[in-house]
Order: sequence, then C-alpha cells, then structure tokens
Amino acid sequence: MNNVRLLFMGTPEFGLPTLTALHENYNVIGVVCQPDKPSDRGKLVYSPIKKYAVDNNIKVYQPIKFKEEYKEILKDNPELVVTCAYGQILPQEFLDYPKYGCINIHGSLLPKLRGGAPIHRAIMEGYSKTGITIMKMALKMDAGDIISQSEIPILDIDNAGTLHDKLSIVGRDLLIKTLPDIISGNITPIKQKEEEATYAWNIKREDEKIDFNKISREIVNQIRGLNPWPGAYTILGGKILKIWNAKETDNYPEDDVITGQITAIYEDGIGVKTGNGEMIITELQLEGRTKMTANEFINGVVNKDVLIGRVFE
Repeated sequence: MNNVRLLFMGTPEFGLPTLTALHENYNVIGVVCQPDKPSDRGKLVYSPIKKYAVDNNIKVYQPIKFKEEYKEILKDNPELVVTCAYGQILPQEFLDYPKYGCINIHGSLLPKLRGGAPIHRAIMEGYSKTGITIMKMALKMDAGDIISQSEIPILDIDNAGTLHDKLSIVGRDLLIKTLPDIISGNITPIKQKEEEATYAWNIKREDEKIDFNKISREIVNQIRGLNPWPGAYTILGGKILKIWNAKETDNYPEDDVITGQITAIYEDGIGVKTGNGEMIITELQLEGRTKMTANEFINGVVNKDVLIGRVFE
C-alpha cells in the first residue's frame, strides 16, 4: 500500500468505485462529504460515500460551510486530495496545501461539459462520445489543467443511468493508472482551451418538460438523458406523465395532426407527432402510479380509442 496521506472528497455513488480502489491501494486518512440529508420519511440517511467510510473505519468530515471549516481538515496533513462529485469550489489555501496537489475526476472530456450535470447533458445534447478527465483543481469551475483523459462512446441504448455506471468505472481505472505519475511528478498537465469550453449546468425543472415541437431525436435524447433521474415529463388530462423510454420512427403523420398529438397505438407503444415526424413512447408513468410499459398503460389505465387524437400539454 502506498503511504501517501490521501484525502477523498465526494458524496454520491459515482465516486464509490474510486474510493473503494483508493482504500485498497492507498492510505486514505479521511473522507469529506456533504451533510446528511433526510429521506422521504424524514430520517437522516448516509450518502453512499459516507456509508463506505463508516463501514471501513475511515474518518468522515461533513462541513456545512467548507470555506469556514476547511482548516480543521488540514490539521490531518493530507498530502494528496482527490475530489469526485463533491460539488463545491475549494479555497486557494486548501488547494495549495497538499504536497502532491488537489486533483479532480470529472465526468466529461474537458473542456467540454464543465459543470454539475455532464452525464445528463452529454446525452441530452446528442454527444456521440464522452469520458473522464483527471485534472488539477483550480478556483474556476472545472477549468484546471488536464492530467489525463479516457474516452468512451455514447451508445443509442445508453441513458444517464447506464452512462453514469460506465463512467464511474472508467474514472476509477484512470485515476489508479494516473496516480503513480502524479505522486512521482512524471506528468505534464495541459491547459484547457477556453474557447472550446461548453457547460453542463445542473438540471432544472424546465429542462424536464418535453417540447414536442422539437425533432424526435432531440426529444428521445432528452428522455434518455433524464432517465433514471429526474425524468422527462409531459401533461395528460391535467396529470404529470413521465416518459421513461421512447424511440424515433420514419413515419410522418397527416398534415392536420398537431405536434404533441397522439397519432396511433402500435404494438410497441404510443405514437406522438413531433416537430419532424413521429416518435413512439414505450415506457411511462402517470402521476400517482408506478412505471409501466406503454402497452400496460393502454390495457390497464386508459382505453386506446380514448387516447388517439389527444394532445399532450
């Protein structure tokens, strides 16, 4: 085991494979994660990172205001800091402290998709590839020098959940491969090209609403990019209808059909008019009900003859 005093910073499940590998190969002296949040029933629950740390007797810090509390963390003399989806800008004094620096694992090929939702946005914006970037941390969001990168394709069958899981493993493997060079100083970081930067802003409620005036590909990408969280939605009969899966078709409905109108019921789903033709909804969830296939919805919730011609709001 390498005895470098390593501090890990992260909260969600995305960083769990990385923390596990670091704990197995390095001297992880502590974990910094966000404060516990209440569950739907109001009980405080541990994040995946905190649970792993507690189960493995790793010291846990959960500062409420990091900029006011970080000096307490530095008393443990971390020599290397690894962050993965921690979600806060760290003060310069903290960045300058570790002997081997502060590095970040980011879920995109920087400078593309800086920000808090790179996995969602990569699919929503129709990227054909993405990856992981290991970078030196800087005061500006995701703007630090690039140390290493690993690229993977985005498949048509990918959604935010499958891509998240793939990238969490890619991030783990790339970090473990890169760390020895970081510690030995055998790296040549590359500055990011600011003119090529794009941004992956956190998902807002307005990003979730489907606009059927868009082309089918854009809508399907939106649905994939928001599956399994938080979900793309439309309105049917005054109720929220989440759309979990859909696909494009080659059909083009009659001219008198308006966008958002249900065009047909197929063996595999519900046809809807879009800005450039038609798409088929294959999996959905009506407000107050469980997730189901479109056929289950048609057979158990509404009559198909009532559906045809209705318009999603």
